[in-house]
Amino acid sequence: MTDFKFSSDVEGIDVLAHSYKELAKEIGKVIVGQDEVVRSVIISLFSNGHSLLVGVPGLAKTLLVSTIADVLDLDFKRIQFTPDLMPSDITGSEILDESRHFKFTKGPLFANIVLADEINRTPPKTQAALLEAMQERSVTVSGQRHLLPNPFFVLATQNPIEQEGTYPLPEAQLDRFMFNITLDYPSYQEELEVVRTTTSSHKAELKHVVNTQQILAFQNLVRRIPIAENVLEYAVKLATKTRPGTEMATPMVNNYISWGAGPRASQYLVLGAKCHGALRGKYSPDIEDVQAIAKSVLRHRIVRNYKAEAEGINEQQVIESLF
Repeated sequence: MTDFKFSSDVEGIDVLAHSYKELAKEIGKVIVGQDEVVRSVIISLFSNGHSLLVGVPGLAKTLLVSTIADVLDLDFKRIQFTPDLMPSDITGSEILDESRHFKFTKGPLFANIVLADEINRTPPKTQAALLEAMQERSVTVSGQRHLLPNPFFVLATQNPIEQEGTYPLPEAQLDRFMFNITLDYPSYQEELEVVRTTTSSHKAELKHVVNTQQILAFQNLVRRIPIAENVLEYAVKLATKTRPGTEMATPMVNNYISWGAGPRASQYLVLGAKCHGALRGKYSPDIEDVQAIAKSVLRHRIVRNYKAEAEGINEQQVIESLF
């Protein structure tokens, strides 16, 4: 397959903005509403990051991911995480073949888009195997390193209710996810539309909008997008302000936060803002683009203290106070 190239970055951004409109239109044939969620997932994919989807059961998280994979013409695998799942169940293992040689059998991680369903249901050992693959883009089995396909994108889901028998992801591992995307209940009108389409014989015909080579080209393009110095400073200041006890920390942060966002948050704020701007046809992001993705980037990177929990102050309120 030949590399996909644009005649210029300006043309590339125009193609990206147009492709996003087409993607949203195709995904909209199956997924009703959830425009914010769809945009966030696509931004993280084109920024070469992974996402964590948090929402109660039945909000079409799996359907959303499989639809996006279908429209993007990518190989898709779903792994249902359970308490007895072992690392080799997801990475693959070596088996003895007929000629008595060890042969590596690939696990479900070898796909372009991997849906890690209910990641907090599996023990830390298996979580660590997935998170290592996310970081290194490879898996190591019996001392042999096996590269994962490119693009490689993990979408993990977490159920915010039913916390019994779960293994919450440690903060250091949560930091590997570019976005923490929350899914909410649909509105009454949206739910009417969902029920109407899912209880009839109608089946949407989806067409492939973007291929693998275009996705890789878009990922490279996003990194090349120029960003004004003041926007870059705004993004870094936003992350810095979340760190209690530091020079830039706001009174609200000092009061209610025990741990702030690290430098990875600043990197993702800049990358996410570049992509968010490009999807809207902007050749350079502005402060508005940083603010649009800030909640998804910072939400899982700040840790509230007991005072915040006692007074009912959530991460969203703290982030909004920083703007």
